[in-house]
Amino acid sequence: MNKLFIKPIYRSTQKGMTFLEVLVALVIMVTGILGAVAMQATAKQASFDAMQRSLASSLAQDIIARMRANDFLVLADYEGLDYGSGDYVASEPNRCDQVNSNCSSALMLANDKYEWELAIMGGDVTVGTDKKSVGGLVGGLGCIIGNGDSVSVVVSWQGRTEIKDSKKSGTCGTAGTKRRQVVVEAFII
Repeated sequence: MNKLFIKPIYRSTQKGMTFLEVLVALVIMVTGILGAVAMQATAKQASFDAMQRSLASSLAQDIIARMRANDFLVLADYEGLDYGSGDYVASEPNRCDQVNSNCSSALMLANDKYEWELAIMGGDVTVGTDKKSVGGLVGGLGCIIGNGDSVSVVVSWQGRTEIKDSKKSGTCGTAGTKRRQVVVEAFII
């Protein structure tokens, strides 16, 4: 009787991945993770810059609304100060923050200036018993420039990254590659 020899089906002698394949996969995975971490850091920084720009725009609109609400507005009374430098906050005026308080136009003007500078510096948002300021703009400064019934409100602050200084208003804020500015122009009638 002849025995038939049946050739076995080819079986690989490999039992898994080679060391080189594991290293290549590991390098690709680590590169992806580092890219995701770098993207997260950039996104966080951009989010902070966007929040600062939004706050600056809101502050500019706030002082314009305050000017329009003052019945006996003299635009020159708002000009000439660098709001946010801390000079005006040092002397708190009689507050016009009660519903039934009868404030004159001059008292309302003083209160508006005080509250606006406090908001620029972040002094209106505090934490803890020592009243540490946690809001406001980084190195914020506000300037008001009037021309007849027209007003330009410039809010300047320091960003985190360097860019070309726009020099929209050379007199408001410290000139430099980190200066950011929002300029809002309006008519006060």
